[in-house]
Amino acid sequence: MADELLRAEGVSKTFHSEVGEIEVLRGVTLSIAEGERVAILGESGVGKSTLLHILGTLDRPTSGTIRFRGEDLFARDAESLARFRNESLGFVFQFHHLLPEFDAVENVMMPGLLRGLSFAEMRERSTRMLHEVGLGERLRHRVGKLSGGERQRVAVARALVLDPPLVLADEPTGNLDPRTGDRIADLLLQMNRTRGTALVVVTHSHALAEKLGRTITLVDGAL
Repeated sequence: MADELLRAEGVSKTFHSEVGEIEVLRGVTLSIAEGERVAILGESGVGKSTLLHILGTLDRPTSGTIRFRGEDLFARDAESLARFRNESLGFVFQFHHLLPEFDAVENVMMPGLLRGLSFAEMRERSTRMLHEVGLGERLRHRVGKLSGGERQRVAVARALVLDPPLVLADEPTGNLDPRTGDRIADLLLQMNRTRGTALVVVTHSHALAEKLGRTITLVDGAL
C-alpha cells in the first residue's frame, strides 16, 4: 500500500455574510495516498472548489487540519506556505489562468523562475514538457493564438513542469467541449501513470470521475 501523501482531518469552513454565517464544509476528513487518483464529485455549490482550495493551502479552514507527509501545513506562515505550493503542488483550473502577454513556453517557465531556477534550465524543461503534452509546434504561440484545449494543455504542462508529487485540478474539463475534455482527462491520467503524480480532481462529470477510479462525493459540505 502506498504511503499517505495528504490528509484532511475535520475540515470545516464557514463564511460570514450579510444574511449570517454560511457553513460550506462540515467536518471533512479524507486521505490521499502517494500516486493516487481521486475525483471529488458533487453538484455546483456544494463546496468542492472550497475544499480543493483548502487542500492546496490557497484558503484556510475555519477548523481542522491539513497534513502533507505528516506535517501540519497551516502551522507554517504565509511565506513558507507559498514556498510549499511552489515546491510540492501543481494547480489546473477550469479557466487556465495563463498570462496572455507571454507565449506557451514562457507561461510554463513561470513556476521555476519563481523558485529561482535559471532561465536556461526552465526554458529547456518547459520546452520538453510542452512536447510531452503534444504542443511542440506551439511553443512560441501566445495565449490568444491557442485553442481552448491547447490552453488547458499549457496549464497542465505548467502544473507538472517541476514534477510536484500532487496536482489539484478544479473542473479541468468544465470549459471544454466533450471531445477536447476527454483529451485533457486522458493527458492527466497519462501523467499520473508515467510520473507517479497524485491527482485530486474536482468535477461534476461522472464520466471523468469514473476514469480517475476512486470517487468521493460531496453533499451539502460533507462527504
